[in-house]
Amino acid sequence: MNIDYTVTALMFPAIPLLMNIYSNRFHSLSALIRELHDEHVYEKHIPPEWKKQFINLNGRIILLKWTIMFAAIGFLFNLLTVFALYLNEIFVARVIFGSCCLSMIVSIILFIREIQTSTRDLKLHMSDMNIDFNDQ
Repeated sequence: MNIDYTVTALMFPAIPLLMNIYSNRFHSLSALIRELHDEHVYEKHIPPEWKKQFINLNGRIILLKWTIMFAAIGFLFNLLTVFALYLNEIFVARVIFGSCCLSMIVSIILFIREIQTSTRDLKLHMSDMNIDFNDQ
């Protein structure tokens, strides 16, 4: 495979878009945690599923941290690929670009896992409503 600036340019719009999506999820998660924290500390409101929710939220924070970190590493590798191409180090550019792709694959896999955890979190949150969703 020939590698040139065009190949690395394909990743430039994708990586910041993914990082923006990840950051929005992290922001929403942090707002939810702050809200639950204030409810617990200031209003002394402790729902029965509180401990399970915070365990899940903690897991989501960890997943999002690693998701964002691997996306950032992928972006860095993409920039390093451009630099290696600039220096005419084709083999090094190929290795670095492969690392970029692997970092992005890991990032997306972690994001899928975070979505699964988020879904479990929502089901836990709805567990106290006693609604049978199988009727629909």
